Amino acid sequence: MNKSIFWRAACLLLATAPMLSQAQDQPSTTSATSTSSAKLFRGTSDYKTWSIGINGGILAPVAATGGSNDFTKWKGSAGYGAYVKYQILHFMALRADYVGGKLQADNSKNWGNGKVPVSPYKSYETKLPWSASLNAVFNITTVNWLFRENFVQLYASVGGGIAGYKPTLEENDGSKFDYSKDNKAIKELIIPVGAGLKFRLSEFVNLDLGYTMNFLDGDNLDGYHHGPNKDKYSYGYAGLEFALGKKGKKQLQWHNPAKEMYDELEAQKTTLAASLDAANQNNARLAADVDKLTKDSDGDGVSDFFDKCPGTPANTKVDGSGCPLPVPVIEKKEEKVVITEEDTRIVKEAIQNLEFDFAKASIKPHSFPALDRVADLLKRKNLNLKLSGHTDNVGSKTRNLALSRERAESVKTYLVEKGVNASKIEAVGYGMTQPIASNKTAAGRQKNRRVEFTIF
Repeated sequence: MNKSIFWRAACLLLATAPMLSQAQDQPSTTSATSTSSAKLFRGTSDYKTWSIGINGGILAPVAATGGSNDFTKWKGSAGYGAYVKYQILHFMALRADYVGGKLQADNSKNWGNGKVPVSPYKSYETKLPWSASLNAVFNITTVNWLFRENFVQLYASVGGGIAGYKPTLEENDGSKFDYSKDNKAIKELIIPVGAGLKFRLSEFVNLDLGYTMNFLDGDNLDGYHHGPNKDKYSYGYAGLEFALGKKGKKQLQWHNPAKEMYDELEAQKTTLAASLDAANQNNARLAADVDKLTKDSDGDGVSDFFDKCPGTPANTKVDGSGCPLPVPVIEKKEEKVVITEEDTRIVKEAIQNLEFDFAKASIKPHSFPALDRVADLLKRKNLNLKLSGHTDNVGSKTRNLALSRERAESVKTYLVEKGVNASKIEAVGYGMTQPIASNKTAAGRQKNRRVEFTIF
C-alpha cells in the first residue's frame, strides 16, 4: 500500500476536526414540542441528526475524472450499499459507508489511439465483498431565501477507507485463475470522492441519487499490474435515506437558518412597532398624571397631591403625609456579648452532626436536633452566625461553588424557620477553594465537604 496516499487521507480527515469540535461544543437545549417549530441557534437537540440509508446501482472499473483501468472495455455490474450518517451542522455530516458487488472488463475493444491491446489476459472479474469508508458530507445548497425549508439539495463527499476484493483473470487461451492468494481478499486503501442530489419526500424519508469515484492505493483491482496509474472504480446509485428521531422533530440537514432568522427578526420588528404606537397614544395623558403626582413645591419629598402640611421649611424631616416628625431622644445602649465554652460546644456539635444527601443541599433528619440547639442559642443571646459552605474537588468548579452555597443557604433556611432572625445569619459558599485536608484520599475529601459555623 502506498503510504503517501494514506497520509493524504489522514490529513483530509484531520482538517475537519475543528468543525467537529465547534459542533460538539454548542450548548444543548430543550427539545421542541410536536406543535412548535425548532428555534434558531439552539443546538442540535431540536432536530433529527441520525439517519440510515440503503441503495443499489451500478459498479464500474472506471472513474469520470480518471479514465478506465488496464482493460479496454469496462462493463457495468450490480452494486449495493448502506450507510449510517450523523448530521453535525446544517451543512456538514459524517457518514460511514458500506459498498459491495463486483467489477468486470475485457480487451474486446481497441485503445483510444486505435492500437490493438497487447495483454496476456482476455478479461477479468473482481468480486467486491465489501468496502468501508468514513466520509465528510457537505450540503452545498442549504440556504434558500424563498422557502423556509428546501426540498432538494446538492451535496459532495470525501473521505477514506478500505476495500476488500478478489480478482479472477481469464487468459487469452480461455483458462482462468484467482489472482489473490488462497482466495483471500486483497485489502487496499481507497479515497472516495462523490456528489449527489437528495430529495425530501417526507420528514422521515429522502430520495438519494449519487455517484462516487473510489481511487485505489494499488494497481491490482483487475489483477494486472500495468502502470503507471493506479486502479479506480465508481459507483452510481439510487436509494432511500431514513431519518431517525422523535415524531415532530425536523431533519437538521433540511433546516434553513437564514430564512428562519429573517422571519424571526421581522416578527420582532412588527411587535416592537405596535408597542411603540400604543405607548405614543398614552404619552400625553401619562405626562399629565405624572406631573400631578410628582410635583413637590416645598421640597420635603412628599408630592403636593399627598402633602397635608404644605410649606414645610427646608431640610425638615417629615412623615408620609408631609408633616414634621417629632425629634426622638435615643439612648444608645451597648450590649456585650459573651460567648462561653458551652456555646462553642453547641456549635461544634452541630458541625460534627451536620450531613446532607449525596450531591444535594437537603439536610439529613438526624442533624436537626443539633441545629435546633444552635437556633435556641442564637435567639437566646441574639448572636450573629456566619455559615461557610465548602466541597471537595470532585466535579466542576462551577457546580461545587453552587453546591457549597446551596448547602449554606439550606442551613440558614432551617434556622430561620426555627425563629432565628434572618439578618443575623450570613450564608456564603467557597466551593473547593479552601480545603482543610488532601483531596487525594477519601478521608480527606470527606473532611473538605463541610459547612463551618462562626458565631460572633
